[in-house]
Amino acid sequence: MKQFIGLALLSGVALVAVACSPASDSKDAKPADAAGTAQATTAVERLDPALDAIIKSDAVPVKIASGFRFVEGPLWLSDRLRFSDLMDNKLFELADGGEPKLIMDKSGGLDPMAPDSFQGSNGTIVDKDGSILMTQHGARRIVRLDDKMNATVVLDKVDGKRLNSPNDLTFTPDGALWFTDPPYGLVGQDKDPAKDLKFNAVWRYAGGKATPVITDLPRPNGIGFSADGKKLYISNSEPEMFVNVYDVNADGTVSKARRFITFPGPNPTDVPDGLKVDTAGNVWASGPGGIRIISADGKVLGQIKTPDRAQANMIWGGDDLKTLYIMGAGNVYKLRTEVAGQTPLYSKAAAK
Repeated sequence: MKQFIGLALLSGVALVAVACSPASDSKDAKPADAAGTAQATTAVERLDPALDAIIKSDAVPVKIASGFRFVEGPLWLSDRLRFSDLMDNKLFELADGGEPKLIMDKSGGLDPMAPDSFQGSNGTIVDKDGSILMTQHGARRIVRLDDKMNATVVLDKVDGKRLNSPNDLTFTPDGALWFTDPPYGLVGQDKDPAKDLKFNAVWRYAGGKATPVITDLPRPNGIGFSADGKKLYISNSEPEMFVNVYDVNADGTVSKARRFITFPGPNPTDVPDGLKVDTAGNVWASGPGGIRIISADGKVLGQIKTPDRAQANMIWGGDDLKTLYIMGAGNVYKLRTEVAGQTPLYSKAAAK
């Protein structure tokens, strides 16, 4: 998630997303679409006929919850959605057709936290034993939540140095936990005197050891893998806005980065943030103007737009994992898709 320090869009100025195949150079990419920071209504902009097989032509996002400051960290739990309000330091659950239920206050681990900061909780994922792993921006750590919402620390330091503010996280088929660690939970970000690490890394955590796999990105944020775990996608929020793709080796190292999609600046408020990959290999990436649906070869097929100033993240849910839940700043939306999201490596149902 991005702290709003970038330049806002001037009235009437649009950003153009430039997409390219992983093997091409970004300077050869062609404009894909134009987008501002907010739309008057919800919509799905169709840029390629191939999108019809992914989202039906009459499908639009539907608002199912509102009144938040900045929703993030979505997780589907068999029959309900869990998400955080990153700016209000709270964790919620939402059953289909119901009202949001507060399940944890001070979820970012700080009480109080800095005013108007992004120090609440963020990414969440189910672990092998059915417990929930959750990132806490303010407390700068990954914790484990049991069914009674008791939190125990899983990882907060590496070689005696504190993490920046773990953001988004995911498992790979080999059981390794990967997470991004930008400095957005630090009030001063890279200049904050409490910052211990010299880099903002993408980490791999396996066998009780955390390894910084990627250390040359200024603001790594969203993270996703292809279904076979052989391709890694990372969104970078600023100052340049882009998504990189990497080949993943058997030992957990990665290849040299290839630019998957580039968003020209200057930075608006809705920068690249959350990222997911569906079962067909399409990449769903938040960015200026909404969520882009990008084919595996780097072609932008369409864009999901809502009236919010940002669409931060998303997750698939429902019995068939074909309901996309969208975190739209102060609102939560859902959208029916024809392609399913990936089945998580672990689930609470499987752990019971």
